[in-house]
Amino acid sequence: MTADRSKELFERAVTCIPGGVNSPVRAYGAIGIAPRFIASTAGSHIYDVDGNAYIDYIDSWGPCILGHNDERIREAVVRASERGLSFGCATEIEVEMAEFICAHIPSIEMIRMVSSGTEAVMSAIRAARGYTGREKIIKFAGCYHGHSDAMLVSAGSGVMTSGVPDSAGVTPGCTKDTMTAVYNDLDSVKQLLEENPGQVAAVIVEPVGANMGVVLPADGFLPGLRRLCDEHQALLIFDEVITGFRLGFTGAQGLYGVTPDLTTYGKIIGAGMPVGAYGGRRDVMEMVAPVGPVYQAGTLSGNPIAMAAGLTQLQILQSDPAIYRKLSEMGDTLYGRMAAYVKDQQIPCQVTHIQSLGCLFFTEHPVTDYASAKTADTARYAAYFRHMLGSGIHLAPAQFEAMFLSAAHTESDLEATFKAFRGFFEKQ
Repeated sequence: MTADRSKELFERAVTCIPGGVNSPVRAYGAIGIAPRFIASTAGSHIYDVDGNAYIDYIDSWGPCILGHNDERIREAVVRASERGLSFGCATEIEVEMAEFICAHIPSIEMIRMVSSGTEAVMSAIRAARGYTGREKIIKFAGCYHGHSDAMLVSAGSGVMTSGVPDSAGVTPGCTKDTMTAVYNDLDSVKQLLEENPGQVAAVIVEPVGANMGVVLPADGFLPGLRRLCDEHQALLIFDEVITGFRLGFTGAQGLYGVTPDLTTYGKIIGAGMPVGAYGGRRDVMEMVAPVGPVYQAGTLSGNPIAMAAGLTQLQILQSDPAIYRKLSEMGDTLYGRMAAYVKDQQIPCQVTHIQSLGCLFFTEHPVTDYASAKTADTARYAAYFRHMLGSGIHLAPAQFEAMFLSAAHTESDLEATFKAFRGFFEKQ
């Protein structure tokens, strides 16, 4: 596979874009090669500017559940665009989207559209603080909730009683009320709640940790969070930017049977378009302006093009449960074969997965939290990535990201992927 055109574009990009990319996750810095620049997509494949085709497991970081450039979604976008691209005014379709989500997600009584997952989390936290009159937030090491200042807190392996900024430009004052607990460790949450009585507005969690690879919640962890929040009158926020509408139509909260007070979504409700949302209990959401005193606004919130794309995908997913059965079966097939292979060959790797989400960790240690995830050998993952890319398989260029299956993937895609996977270890 040649990459001359991608290299040329990258050389141009680094002169005018920081690092040559508009989001750090697109950089191939840890891999040691220039990122591939994508020209087009279709179904389970993406095509770069050099004419190379890849079976894609990024799916625009999750939202393309039906596959890339689904014809039904594309047609909905074209129809909507003929009426205008951005109004900055109320539209019928944003009402339809809100009604649809409220009708089908039991925990959501009211919802507010925004433009990204980061904005959704930032707004949900503000609403939680406004509702409770409290200031402190508990998050978990390894759970990513966007790049708002309060959430960019260093992810450590132990309980932290005060936030340490994880990015230059974020002041200690912005994170002083953000506390970090250990994923899958209820005692660490209980300790923070008890040490800060009556001060914690909310606990926010990715119900499945999908930004440190894929880390599954231990039995009792999510119900335990619900119980602790109830005992301490704190709100429970599920960040379902990745898991929402992917792990079944009702997301992780439906799968695990735990009801949060607030839920945040990202581009998944826009079929990959720039969109997000936060919603939940009516009494909490009615704190948001113009009804209540918690201010949040956005000209592009509820953009009609994004709403058209997202509502079309959600309606398809809701009307056809077979899509989720297929995704789950494909996940069991691909990730199950990978897990069986490394176990049979006694390879020091871990394969974690839930339905269509999966991750290969290059570590001999079981992965249950951020500390154990960080034991993975990132240099070996880089070699694995280069091998898979050369074999026509497009993965995330970082160890601590998820693989995403779509309904457009085929048995032959899975077979080709497993063949390339096995080939990497056979060369070792």
